[in-house]
Amino acid sequence: MEAKVVIKVENLVKRYKELMALDHFSLEIREGEIFGLLGPNGSGKSTTISCILALLQYDKGTIEVFGQPMRPDSYELKRQIGVVLQDVAVFDELTVYENIDYFCGLYVKDKTLRRQYVEEAMEFAGLNEFRKFHPKKLSGGLLRRLNIACGIAHRPKLIFMDEPTVAVDPQSRNKILEGIRQLNEQGATIVYTSHYMEEVEQICTRIAIMDGGKNLAIGTKEELKDMIKTGETIQVEILELTEQQKESFRSLPHVYKTEYEDNHLKVYYTKGQRNLVRLIDYLKQENISFGRVYSELPTLNDVFLEITGKQLRD
Repeated sequence: MEAKVVIKVENLVKRYKELMALDHFSLEIREGEIFGLLGPNGSGKSTTISCILALLQYDKGTIEVFGQPMRPDSYELKRQIGVVLQDVAVFDELTVYENIDYFCGLYVKDKTLRRQYVEEAMEFAGLNEFRKFHPKKLSGGLLRRLNIACGIAHRPKLIFMDEPTVAVDPQSRNKILEGIRQLNEQGATIVYTSHYMEEVEQICTRIAIMDGGKNLAIGTKEELKDMIKTGETIQVEILELTEQQKESFRSLPHVYKTEYEDNHLKVYYTKGQRNLVRLIDYLKQENISFGRVYSELPTLNDVFLEITGKQLRD
């Protein structure tokens, strides 16, 4: 049985004077997903999220959340949504506990239930021993975790997370990623944006790559990798190659490109099996001396580069 559609965006258009920020953009996110939204700076990610949250007016299209039209006054829908922004948004004059309690109180009026939710959010974020600290006394990683606790304390069904691990230490990053998985296991659908490809590849169940306000590709990481030409890249240490030898590697099955630089030969394959075995056999057959050999399967970063032609931080 197919999961319910939590977010449905159809034919969305948003213009800023001459700039087309969203160009007939469409997207569906299903219940229970950790959905990665990737794109270079200026691709339209933030505009898309702002439109979904009804924080920004758009020129054309429709947006439904939980099967209902999303409008600025859709307060019942908004109570089911949590937002964790890239810029930390907490009150310096309040303690850790007071911050979480304040944000939870925007949605949960019952004091007993709210107290329970705040305690659970602090436990979840690993902030119990810092409950009386003010934000200025927290490290960057703890501050990020406080930001997340404030956004999820009211137990939302849908959570938007925009760069939640930016500029934190590896330990805090792992803690945050574990927390995101835990939220998902508890039933939350999560929309996740990040510049860290390895994070997206690690935790997201489906991923959309957007640029120029358009949805260029969407699928699981395996489906996205199948969309690109590169299936495997093999790198070999070789001290010297003649021009004729460099060209000869292109005759091997599935090879579409080769590069030789700084005593390293890179052989790019479309798909195919036994590429490594064939290449080593060929090197031996041609009496070409070689050192270490590396085989790499395509990463999400390779997919992004091939589809957009850009580095993610462009």
